[in-house]
Amino acid sequence: MSALTNLDQIVSCITGYDPDALPVDKALEVIDGLCAPVTQTLAIERVAVREALGRVLAEDLISPINVPSHDNSAMDGYAFDGSQLQVSDAQVRLSVVGEAFAGRVYSGECPAGACIRIMTGAVMPRGCNTVIPQEFTERQGEEIVFLSRAVRSGDNRRLAGEDLAAGHPALQAGRIIRPADLGLVASLGYAELPVRRRLRVAFFSTGDELRSVGEPLEAGCVYDSNRYTIFGMLRRLGVDVVDMGVIADQPEALENAFRRAAESSDAIVTSGGVSVGEADFIKSMMAKLGDVTFWRIAMRPGRPMAFGRLWSGEAVGEGQSAVLFGLPGNPVAVMVTFYIFVRHGLLTMLGAQAEQGLPLNVVSDERIPKKPGRTEYRRGQLFIGPDGRAKVRTTGGQGSGILRSMSDANCLVVLDHETNLIEKGEPVKVLPFDGLV
Repeated sequence: MSALTNLDQIVSCITGYDPDALPVDKALEVIDGLCAPVTQTLAIERVAVREALGRVLAEDLISPINVPSHDNSAMDGYAFDGSQLQVSDAQVRLSVVGEAFAGRVYSGECPAGACIRIMTGAVMPRGCNTVIPQEFTERQGEEIVFLSRAVRSGDNRRLAGEDLAAGHPALQAGRIIRPADLGLVASLGYAELPVRRRLRVAFFSTGDELRSVGEPLEAGCVYDSNRYTIFGMLRRLGVDVVDMGVIADQPEALENAFRRAAESSDAIVTSGGVSVGEADFIKSMMAKLGDVTFWRIAMRPGRPMAFGRLWSGEAVGEGQSAVLFGLPGNPVAVMVTFYIFVRHGLLTMLGAQAEQGLPLNVVSDERIPKKPGRTEYRRGQLFIGPDGRAKVRTTGGQGSGILRSMSDANCLVVLDHETNLIEKGEPVKVLPFDGLV
């Protein structure tokens, strides 16, 4: 979807948009539309290769060299001209006329009827195009005898540019740099990489019943766990975090908090009553500060959510702006909506390639009934059964306030919008947490 300027324009392009019963995929479309323009404002930084881990590559990375730079041996063995294999069916016998080591180019040329002792990674000597592994030969003085003909011309030779040719893209812009990428770019001689500036994300909880860890817990109050899970999920995304604590359910306190967050951050994540929009002052304040919609998403857990853009100035469009993700207050609902929506939105803002965890199809180890008309995310344990097949079972009680079930889980079991029952032994989709964080 091309970048649009406000929510009204975005939702007008989405068929069947209904904020009171919004399917998950439609919510993601709206998030894509509003978050996409933010990538244009993110500065590019150049950082040392080791510091680029987990960052988003800002430009295509073009290989300046061939990898490997020369034809080289994939084995320890003997290099020779493979055309000699076609001479006859007799046992092949070759004279050993030299040695080639990795890092030292053999200067001579291998004549017909001869071979060069060669080590893995060594440049192929002139006149050689094939390597026979040493275990397929027998050394007899200054000659070798082939014990096996299980080698063809061109075998065990890595060609120059086989992994990556000079002038071709090594990595594309938008890639989140992984450990293997560090090795790849180091093999190309790069000392620095261009990456997107880290997003700055402010977050806070709302609720008069919340107490911070370390404070006395009065009757009817609970400790604020959401800020800790949100902090952990944001840190795993590699953003700069601003913890604004617990904000009281008071119009002036909330308005001040939103203005401060919008002034200094790219995005705001909240948990608690502000996302539901049931109080009149919440909706009127959001209209004053920005362009925000209140959703009832057809999902479980995590039905209520607010999304939009807020400004720090006295009127909409004035001052600095930030994207708002207003999440529900129940601890599990906070985590699920973060994984499905906030993570997707923040990666979109960074210009990252789509990495909305790829669902896997595995075997359900139990019968899972479900109400059609909404997407459900059950907490699950993915494991390998005695038959060697990947299976999943849920982690017990699935109430949105049971945080223990999330701690015990290693995946989300995804039950699609129209699914009404998964029988034991049937395939079901899962999102492993390792693919989300």
